[in-house]
Amino acid sequence: MTTYALDTNIISHLLRENAVVKSRVRDALSARNELVIPPLAYYEVRRGLLSKETPVQTASFDRFCQKVPVGQITQDVLDTAARIYAALRNEGNLIDDADILIAAFCIVSGYTLVSDNTRHFDRVEGLELVNWVD
Repeated sequence: MTTYALDTNIISHLLRENAVVKSRVRDALSARNELVIPPLAYYEVRRGLLSKETPVQTASFDRFCQKVPVGQITQDVLDTAARIYAALRNEGNLIDDADILIAAFCIVSGYTLVSDNTRHFDRVEGLELVNWVD
């Protein structure tokens, strides 16, 4: 069994009714895998919905969150994120802090990140990554 952590862009695809992503989610659940929302992805989606004042999508996201748990940021996640940041900075290959925290959450939890942003996340060593948009 695999637990898939859904990145912000994957949740956005779901809220926009992307047929390919919806099918991949159904396939994952049919295979008895689990889904989780990284806490930073939850924050990014929620802030976007609130700033755009989109009641239909907000209600859809709320229903989704009743079915899919939102993870927690722990000290281990923060420590791992700090190590990822230092490594990427030393390589001259930094990515956004939110992406670093999402990656750290997945690494610490042993989850596979589902993202359409593979160009950024490919830089993070030890992160299991799949793209359900391709």
